[in-house]
Amino acid sequence: MNIFEIYLEKILKLIKLANEDNLLELPENLSGVNVDIPPSKFNCDMSTNVGMVLSKANNKPPLEMAEMIANIIKKNDDQIEEIKIEKPGFINLKFKIVFWNNFLKSIINKNNYGSKKVDNPKKFLVEFVSANPTGPLHVGHCRGAILGDVISNLLKFNNHNVTKEYYVNDFGNQILYFTKSVYLRIREILYKEKFPIDDKDLYPGDYLIDIAKNLIDQNKDINFNNFESISNELTRLSVKESLKLIKFNLNNLGISHDNFISEANIVKNKEVDEVVEKLKKNQFVYLGKIKAPEGEENENWVEREQLLFKSTEFGDDKDRALQKSDQSWTYFASDVAYHNTKLKKNFDILINILGADHAGYIKRITSAVEALSGEKNKLICKVGQLVKLIKDGKPFKMSKRKGDYITVEDLINEVGKDATRFIMLNRSNDVELDFDFTKVKEKSKDNPLYYVQYCYARISSVFRNLNKNINDEISIVNFDFNYSEDEVKIFKKISQWPTCVEVATDKLEPHRIPVYLYELSSEFHAYWNMGKDDKTKRFIDQNNEIEDSKIVLLKIISKVIKNGMNILGVDTPDKM
Repeated sequence: MNIFEIYLEKILKLIKLANEDNLLELPENLSGVNVDIPPSKFNCDMSTNVGMVLSKANNKPPLEMAEMIANIIKKNDDQIEEIKIEKPGFINLKFKIVFWNNFLKSIINKNNYGSKKVDNPKKFLVEFVSANPTGPLHVGHCRGAILGDVISNLLKFNNHNVTKEYYVNDFGNQILYFTKSVYLRIREILYKEKFPIDDKDLYPGDYLIDIAKNLIDQNKDINFNNFESISNELTRLSVKESLKLIKFNLNNLGISHDNFISEANIVKNKEVDEVVEKLKKNQFVYLGKIKAPEGEENENWVEREQLLFKSTEFGDDKDRALQKSDQSWTYFASDVAYHNTKLKKNFDILINILGADHAGYIKRITSAVEALSGEKNKLICKVGQLVKLIKDGKPFKMSKRKGDYITVEDLINEVGKDATRFIMLNRSNDVELDFDFTKVKEKSKDNPLYYVQYCYARISSVFRNLNKNINDEISIVNFDFNYSEDEVKIFKKISQWPTCVEVATDKLEPHRIPVYLYELSSEFHAYWNMGKDDKTKRFIDQNNEIEDSKIVLLKIISKVIKNGMNILGVDTPDKM
């Protein structure tokens, strides 16, 4: 139940009836009319801009138009206590107690409160992580991994169909160097040959020793004397071992994918050739020359004719190469082929989660998808910006045993899965994030995860004291809340949950969920603390009893927090 949507429908219905009675004129388009959460400085529950939207069509000042519509609303709604007009023409509504009692009754046993009913669920394909299968995941992958997973959860919560996919970049030079690194570690173990640690093309991390040991133990029939003779098989086995490590990291983060798609298989199955022919057929490919990339010394750049995709026709700053000088396919060509396989599966919307270093890649790949599908906005890309790890006010350096970076495993061992997920989502994905280890471990309001989990644990403690189970449905339907503004603040915040979910889903901005949960928890803790001085604010009285209305309130808050934390993939402990 979204009270803002309900009142928008009511207001639209009322102004249409007024139009039929020749009381006012309507513009051609009413999409600009909205009903919103008012700024906190106004003592009201809801605000609408309808007066301003209708002002021009009726040739009246916004304030005068707002007064006229406010009178129409007041006459047709007996649940409104007060209506005020605010400049430049907003209509602010304040509700009677009966409204809030009816609101609570309508949502008390709705387990999916907050989710939006979708008449035609869409099919989404969310591709995220897609880190090179050359070692464990590091902190740079972590934010995007959680972002992709929670966007998927949000879409599912709103009843859409979601497939989660990982694109395995198991083809090209980086895989050749990775395989060679594994081979040299194997030689180090078997024949005591020193690993060339100074070779910048190789992967130096100690995790390769574990991979090498596993391959030796599991493949007794392989002769490791000649790299060229076993390179293809060793690549397959090495990537398989690396993916085991990546899946282990993801599992510890609470993340699983539905599909893992191999770039090597796409190339092997001639899907790159297929997509290039498709682009040629539609005249999106030509032989031409491109200028030197930014940062390249122009005198060192050799312009040569190569196969190019016309990405400038779709707003890119230059056309993009599909082939290298040796006529092999570029990474971009393989990626275009991969996205063509996505399109073949008839998803409604494709979503890619990219790292900060891939932001410049967005335009070319969205251009390719538009060229292949004929649809704008078929592919949506979200970028997870950099994460700075901080402890005691200084950059935090953890163990680098895994190589030249801090791993997801290190992070989880330091603060746990819940803190990692919650804090990574606590700011918008398009801004840098400071991950402060000191604050994450605090048991205070400064630690948003703790504050939200503590809210749920406090509610659980009330149910335990009453020998009730917080997860059981309650049958209370006849209750009346004798409320003050203190209770209304909580009601209002609860009423905003569906709007929060809708905006977070529509904009693919899951950071709105932890921000909302923190605000709701703050309202609850503030009310709880009032009970120290005001007996009427206490949930359990001196006779160890509780009013029905307060059980209802606690149950609803706990459901909202549970739903929100489930979307985030974070636990709600009963005790802390």
